[in-house]
Amino acid sequence: MTRLVSAITSRLVIAVPYVWLLLFFLIPFLIVVKISLSQTAISMPPYTPAFDFTAGIGGIWEDVKQFSFDNYLWLTEDALYFNAYVSSLAIAGTATFLTLLVGYPLAYGMARAPATWRPTLLMLVILPFWTSFLIRVYAWIGILKPEGLLNQFLMALHIIDEPLIIMNTHTAIFIGIVYSYLPFMVLPLYSSLEKMDYTLIEAAQDLGCRPFAAFWKVTFPLSIPGVIAGFLLVFIPATGEFVIPDLLGGSQTLMIGKTLWNEFFANRDWPVASAVAVILLLLLVVPIMFFQQAQARAQEQGR
Repeated sequence: MTRLVSAITSRLVIAVPYVWLLLFFLIPFLIVVKISLSQTAISMPPYTPAFDFTAGIGGIWEDVKQFSFDNYLWLTEDALYFNAYVSSLAIAGTATFLTLLVGYPLAYGMARAPATWRPTLLMLVILPFWTSFLIRVYAWIGILKPEGLLNQFLMALHIIDEPLIIMNTHTAIFIGIVYSYLPFMVLPLYSSLEKMDYTLIEAAQDLGCRPFAAFWKVTFPLSIPGVIAGFLLVFIPATGEFVIPDLLGGSQTLMIGKTLWNEFFANRDWPVASAVAVILLLLLVVPIMFFQQAQARAQEQGR
């Protein structure tokens, strides 16, 4: 009886995240896929066919037969969407790499700090989440604009003679993404580095390794799981980011998040926008799934 209760409990625990994913990911995703296979219409909602369940199975089947892949074909014919995907991946990849460069020393310093300091340092990393994301991005406008705090400070120190043009450039986007997503990089890195056995570094140094060589050959390989986790946590949302490119990058910035917003709200072309969203999800999820499978096979072979 006890084993039966334990088995049922374990299955319920596993079922909870699956139900959550079903309700809040799979079903909404299927709705988006359905809209992407529809046609634009001047109506509410602005696409056809829209399932009418009162018509029965026959009516639903007639609607299904009207589905087409015209919206996906349209994306291949217009270079705007291809350029938006490429630009988004390039900007997100560069920003993620910069976030890693900033976050790794920060996480390493936290992991090597005295144990009594670590909770405070961890709280300081999480502290920006206590304020609105939108307010934090707006604050960077006041810092980076030509008459902003950064230019005034540099000119007061006579480092520059005229204001730097940072707003409405990729530099401003990189700054916004690095600042906004830095905790997502630091936390998994800190988790990996904090668990590491630092006697391995002492052993490497005893065997003749210089500090940098010991770091590169011992510390960094052991922290790779945290690097991968942080990279994914930053890269995935940064690819579809809309607020930061819109506020800091200006109207000339081409990213898929802005393109998606324009299709939904400016052009009211929900089917094309849904097709853009589906392809974006596939571009991000499918490679990650193959990567995780390769990682799992490598771990099994290592055993």
